[in-house]
Order: sequence, then structure tokens, then C-alpha cells
Amino acid sequence: MTCYTKRVKPSHGRAYAFAMSLFEWMEFLSYLVTVIGLPLAIGVFVHEQRKERRNEEEEIYQRLSDDYQDFLKLALDHADLKLVSRQPHELNEEQQERKAILFGILIALFERAYLLVFEDDMPKQTRRLWQSWEDYMREWCAHADFRAALPELLRGEDEDFCAHIRRIAVEEAAAI
Repeated sequence: MTCYTKRVKPSHGRAYAFAMSLFEWMEFLSYLVTVIGLPLAIGVFVHEQRKERRNEEEEIYQRLSDDYQDFLKLALDHADLKLVSRQPHELNEEQQERKAILFGILIALFERAYLLVFEDDMPKQTRRLWQSWEDYMREWCAHADFRAALPELLRGEDEDFCAHIRRIAVEEAAAI
């Protein structure tokens, strides 16, 4: 029986060795992508999500701020109601009705800010955004007529918000 062996040219052997080496390199690179690229992609994704959330929070705050500025313009348009005065004034029936409506708008704005911004454990940025709303609430709760109107204004509002603004009203009344 004769045995035939095929002679391989050295160039064929090198090409085969190179092809295996290329395959091994591709396999190595796929592992590298899995080990480094995937965690990196997840990190970038999480970073982008946080950035998007911050932008959304700032957009919410900006819209609320714009609404508060609109309320202040409305209060200015009704200067005869003396809304910025901390002491109650004698108003006729029509003025009292307009004042009650404006206070209702203000409470709705405060409640919306509370529901959209306030958290028990706020991150630093959210706390900064919330602090200005807390200041606005304190400023208005320092007004005796606003505090007097609170029981009626808070009917049907969110319980947590009601408790929060009542606490502020009590603190502001004590500070006077």
C-alpha cells in the first residue's frame, strides 16, 4: 500500500497560520468588546438618562416659574386687591371674589409645584429648585388674609401638600 502525503508549500502554511491568527484576533476583539465595550455603553446610557432627567426637571421648573410670573402679572393687573400687603384690607364683594379666585390660582400653582418638584429625599439639584417654591409659599403664608383663606382653598387638594402648606402657614404666623 502506498501512502501519499501532500506536500504543503511553506507559503500555504503561513497563510493558514495567518488565517487562524486573524480568527483568534477577531475572537479576542469580540471578547474585548463584551468585557469593555458593553459596560462602557451601559455607562454612557445611564449618564445620558441622568442628563435627560436633569433637563426635564429644569424644564418643569422653568414652566412653573413662568406660570408664577404670569400669576404675579395677574396680581399686578388687580392691584386694587392689595395682594402684596400683609395686612387684610376692606374690600367690596366683587373684590373679595376676585381675590379668592387669585388665591385659588396661586394654591393650584403651589400644589402643582409640590407634586412635580417636592420629594422627601431630594437630590441637591432638586432641593435647589424646590427651595424657591418653599420661599414663595412662605412669602404668601406671611399674609394674614391668605392664611385665613387657606381652609377653603385647600379643600380637595392633595393631602401631603395640604399638610406641608399648613405647617408653613403655622410657622409664618408664629414668626409675625
